[in-house]
Amino acid sequence: MARLYRDTYGIPHLRADSVTDLARAQGAVTVRDRAWQLEWLRRRATGTTAALVGDDGVAWDDFSRRMRTTESARRAYDACEPATQAFVASYVDGVNAALATLDPTTVPELNRLGVAPGPWEPWTPLATFLAQHLLFGSIGTRLWERLSGAVLGADARLLSHEGPFTSGSNAWAVGGARTASGVPLIGGDPHRTIEQPGVYQQVRLVCEDPDDAFDVAGFSFVGVPGVQHFAHAGEVAWAITNACADYQDLVEVTPGEPLPEDLLELQPGLAVRASYRVLGDLGFDALLPLLRARSVADVDDALDRWVEPVNNAVIADRAGAVRYRIAGRVPVRNAQGEWVGWLDDPHRADLDPVDPDGAIVTANERRGPESARIGSVFAPPYRARRIRDLLAGRSGLTAEDFVAIHDDSLLLSVPTVAALVPGAFDDFDGRMRAGSPHAARYAAWRSALVHRIAEAPELARLRHAVATHDHGPLFAPWLGVTYRVGLALPTLAAAASAGHSPLGLDLAALARDALAEVDALAATGDLPATWGETHVAAPVHALAEHGLHDPDLPAPPLDGDQDCVRAAASYPAITDACSKGSVARYVWDLADRERGGWVVPTGASGLPGPHERDQQPHWAAGTLVPIVSDWDDLTPEP
Repeated sequence: MARLYRDTYGIPHLRADSVTDLARAQGAVTVRDRAWQLEWLRRRATGTTAALVGDDGVAWDDFSRRMRTTESARRAYDACEPATQAFVASYVDGVNAALATLDPTTVPELNRLGVAPGPWEPWTPLATFLAQHLLFGSIGTRLWERLSGAVLGADARLLSHEGPFTSGSNAWAVGGARTASGVPLIGGDPHRTIEQPGVYQQVRLVCEDPDDAFDVAGFSFVGVPGVQHFAHAGEVAWAITNACADYQDLVEVTPGEPLPEDLLELQPGLAVRASYRVLGDLGFDALLPLLRARSVADVDDALDRWVEPVNNAVIADRAGAVRYRIAGRVPVRNAQGEWVGWLDDPHRADLDPVDPDGAIVTANERRGPESARIGSVFAPPYRARRIRDLLAGRSGLTAEDFVAIHDDSLLLSVPTVAALVPGAFDDFDGRMRAGSPHAARYAAWRSALVHRIAEAPELARLRHAVATHDHGPLFAPWLGVTYRVGLALPTLAAAASAGHSPLGLDLAALARDALAEVDALAATGDLPATWGETHVAAPVHALAEHGLHDPDLPAPPLDGDQDCVRAAASYPAITDACSKGSVARYVWDLADRERGGWVVPTGASGLPGPHERDQQPHWAAGTLVPIVSDWDDLTPEP
């Protein structure tokens, strides 16, 4: 038997007498809150979105089928331990039972399309998880490297080195020697496309079986049972960031010839080798051990089962242990680039529990030799450096201090880029605050400069290669010249400051021209008054992307930017609006779960009503909503 409770934000808290009852209840409540999203995810996994959105869905459907998403999910499910299979199947039972009683006309998207959700198979959660991460690895980056390298040669590194990596997260932890409570704290936030409904579902899962009891609050991928990446289990808590590992390779093949089982045809002449396909595993055997974890060692052992995406994991427990490790399967390659095995060292690193300066910080940056062993392209160092600076020399840290770190809007790349126009931005402190006119002027200049670089004659051949590539519309976002220049601007500016002419460009002259343009706009009153005038939240709805739905979501102004700790991405010369950034924030306090907090960009529910967007004001303001533990403070729901 299972019971459902909700807090004031509609977040589900589930209690059950067994782990399978709990999984069944989690599946059912996900239908109740996210029925449309479950159907969309199922169709993405099965390559059947075109039936809903027409020609716009063809490219994705073709890609999902080429990646053998459902076949790989079936194979991975069959390889799971019996207990994992029972757990996942129970979740699916809960989904299907709730779908059987669902009136599709009560769900706006289903009603608009005139469709009813299809049934789920036992392997469907694995398929939806895989489909959400097919483009999370390096396929797009590898295509860009091939295209830009063919045109620019070695100079292509200026548009792809330590900068243009946009799938990121922050996570950090300090030991009890540095906290007010004497017990570790963890903070973090994953960065993805900001969707409505959101990719993550806040949930509390409580199993009351005396022989298998646990109480875990965390974030679950919609469509997947348990919690995966971020959770507080009472005695232990954990967080992850993308480790930027290379677990997907592009392989040239002979068009028309049969492919080995470990290769997936991306397009004629080009195939993908991916860990999930080679191993026949998606790491779902980690799910139950994570729920049952009581210590850092328990979480560490559970993550030995993880496959992909490859993550940096930060783990802490109430006993005071704090650990970093790499979680996931990383291929080892020989000199010819062939996969010859798997990296067997997860690079565990423990924090000295009495170190007054000790902290673990990970923000997708190149961390050291361990990073070189797993990947080649990492995020810029700015977020990680800023978090370390904000923690440096501080003790008596509390959850409120971690919330303030989340909300930090200093953009460390500003001095490097602004050096192209000496003195022009001396009055700007580099903080991308929504109310800042100085941030608005800097952003407008940056966009004008990126536009000039992207349209410069020196990049004409690259623009032509991008315009005529044969990789299809699905990969167009990875292959845009303006997009790449915007992400790489600090790298280009640093090269110019060192006396080089990156890509043959006179960057200083282009920067002066851009400044003249912005000053002219300011003189006529056409420059945005503040950064928040154009830097607003822009959550993405799947149907809105295809012109079939207008969710009428508020667009509050936002602090932050791409490389701020307050991750709220903009894309210079493309858009200031933020559709990618923190899709959740959390602080896990091991002394008392209720002292921490969590938040998502919109709300716990995908249905119109009080919980569709009631967390957005907190998310936009940089605050968290409470984590409720006391059942007396929750409302039972039939």
